[in-house]
Amino acid sequence: MAPKQDPKPKFQEGERVLCFHGPLLYEAKCVKINIKDKQIKYFIHYSGWNKNWDEWVPESRVLKYVDSNLQKQKELQRANQDHYVEGRMRGAAPNKKIPAASQKNDVKTKKNKQKTPGPGEGTSSGGDPTHPPRKKRARVDPTVESEETFINRVEVKVKIPEELKPWLVDDWDLITRQKQLFHLPAKKNVDTVLEDYANYKKSRGNSDSKEFAVNEVVAGVREYFNVMLGTQLLYKFERPQYADILANHPDTSMSQIYGAPHLLRLFVRIGAMLAYTPLDEKSLALLLSYLQDFLKYLVKNSASLFNASDYEVAPPEYHRKAV
Repeated sequence: MAPKQDPKPKFQEGERVLCFHGPLLYEAKCVKINIKDKQIKYFIHYSGWNKNWDEWVPESRVLKYVDSNLQKQKELQRANQDHYVEGRMRGAAPNKKIPAASQKNDVKTKKNKQKTPGPGEGTSSGGDPTHPPRKKRARVDPTVESEETFINRVEVKVKIPEELKPWLVDDWDLITRQKQLFHLPAKKNVDTVLEDYANYKKSRGNSDSKEFAVNEVVAGVREYFNVMLGTQLLYKFERPQYADILANHPDTSMSQIYGAPHLLRLFVRIGAMLAYTPLDEKSLALLLSYLQDFLKYLVKNSASLFNASDYEVAPPEYHRKAV
């Protein structure tokens, strides 16, 4: 029997492409191609970026440089801007863009802030070395961290498994483009997903200390979800639905109403919040390992947790509220 041939790459060396980095698409160039164990990977250089950001990516993250995908790039940028609430990024200068690629998928410190900026950085007059710095304010706001604290603060980025990234895109598409809403209350809410995970870990015979750690992590994720949902995890189109839920369920935690798709969105945002915890790097790395284990659990159970049939087309009267 003849051996199976390697799959044929969709993209060629030197080809101009679009590549996902985080939730956004960036113009890039395919530098090299590698095929190993029937898996195709491309070595990508992001146009206009320092070579430090060059990386190997799977074919699922690369798109053809054509008009339809350029339109998708613009739509993702608009959606990502809607996703942020003004002033959410404490310590970042007003109007300064922070590209998704500046958030690397590991635990690190922000001490290398002076290296070559990515797209959207270093182009404003505030970052131009030829302009004198602005005068400092006479009064210091105690609620705003100092520049030194911001630079030395440990940054955490939770790595979303490749298997879940397409669902993040589908979730965005169903809501922002197709104007559908996730049916609430969810068939399986966030509390149930977290409890099922804790029971799954318990059934595997972990030690008492590990079981305690899992319970602590689950409780922490639930708390972060309830705190962050209303300000950071909703698309603009979902806000009237959220307002209705608050009005109809004033004494109910949102983790008892929303489901897995919104929980997954939390893991895109949670790293920025964890950066403000008093944990040292070693403790953060340990916490990160537990979060990654939970994401693996979501991958394993993705067929039952993520389904387009859980969304429904919003009625005309809802559209009027969402304008």
